[in-house]
Order: sequence, then C-alpha cells, then structure tokens
Amino acid sequence: MDDLQSEKEQIEEMKAWWAENGRYVIAGVVIAVGLLIGFNQYKSSKLEAQIEASELFESLAEHVYAGSLDDAQSVADELASNYANTAYAAQSKLAMARLYMDKNRDQDAADALHDLLAMRGSGELKHIGRLRLARILLYQDKAQDVIDLLADQDNAAFAGLYAETRGDAYAVLGQVAEAGDAYRIAMADTTQSVNRALVQMKLLDLPEEVAAVEPAPEADVEPLVEPSVEPVVEPEMESASEEEAGEAE
Repeated sequence: MDDLQSEKEQIEEMKAWWAENGRYVIAGVVIAVGLLIGFNQYKSSKLEAQIEASELFESLAEHVYAGSLDDAQSVADELASNYANTAYAAQSKLAMARLYMDKNRDQDAADALHDLLAMRGSGELKHIGRLRLARILLYQDKAQDVIDLLADQDNAAFAGLYAETRGDAYAVLGQVAEAGDAYRIAMADTTQSVNRALVQMKLLDLPEEVAAVEPAPEADVEPLVEPSVEPVVEPEMESASEEEAGEAE
C-alpha cells in the first residue's frame, strides 16, 4: 500500500512539474528544431550561392580570354554586388586587373587590385594581388609607393617575391645598398617561387657604390724657396802653349 501511494505521489509530482515547466520544454524543442532547419537551409543557400558564383566566374574568364571588356565588367560587377563574400568575387578582381592591363588601362587595373586588398578574407589572393599591384606601380614610375605597399609584409610563402620586388623599387630609386640587401634576401629563398637566376642577374647589374671622398684642403705652406747660390767661377786654365813658352824663356 505504501509503495502504491509512493508511485501516486511521484506521478502527481511529475504532473505538477510538467504543468509548470512543460511550455519551456516545448519551446526549447521548437527552437532547436528551428535552428537545425535554419542551419540546413543556410548551408543549402550558401552552397547554391557558391555554385552560382562559380558559374559567373567561368563566364567572366571566358570574356577575359576573349578580351571583351564590357561583358567582363558586367559580370564582375554582379559578382561584387551579389556574391561579395565568395572567393570568386576576389578572383574576379585579379582577372579584371589582367584584362585592364591588356587594354593599356593600368590605373583601372591598379584600382581593381586596391579593391581586392580592401576585401575581407582571401588572404593568399591578397598576397598575389599585392605583388601584381606593386608591378603596376613600378610600371607607373611609383617606386616609393611600392616600398610603402610592401612594408611589414613578412608572409613566409611570399617573402622571396616581396624581397625581389622591393629590390626592384630600391634600384629604381637609386638606393643601391638597399636593393642589394633585398635581392640577397630573395636569393636566400629556397622555395620555387623566386627565379634565383634572374635575381642574381639583377644583383650583378647593380652599380658599384663609390664613396664620395672630398679632396683634403690644402695646407697653408710657404712655398719652398731655394737659397740663391752665387755661381762658382773656376779660374781660367792657362793654355798649354803659354806654359811651354814660359819654360822656353
């Protein structure tokens, strides 16, 4: 009888707890299910966006290959507007920069690469874009801008390429010592990214540094005056005929 009473009490306690907390349990289950559905939908929409961006980038690549600037620009704008957070939007900036350079529009190419550097993420693509931008700046005779652009860039995978490009900029600026140091850093890169033979040629082509030595001021020294020497007049020698005449007398 006591056991039966105990079971009834437990059931009543459970009913009371459910009456008080049941709505929270139901709400928690609903939220969990909603989150799971939302996450799956997010993954599905993100995958769908990636597929669409991939198709757009493929179309952009075809326009770039064909040299169709207007069509390529239209696709690149759509990628930037609707798929800005995808890697394809970042890659489109590299593609457009190449096409602009093919069309001799170097400033548009530089602007496209500046846009890439301002984007979030895409770390490795940014390193590639930074190097290409540095080449364009050298083409535009903006060597000091190259130095500023590559300052504090110490990524190990791109260290040799950065050093070589800095060396090129220093060489243009006539800073021979800095150029030599940068080229030697590039030469020390053991990866396959640096053309070490080319860097060696650049290093050998640097002019030798000649220290400018000012001539020493001339000392105020009195000119050396040789003492005047009276000429020595040797006595005239009597001719042998005169001596012989005297002996004869």
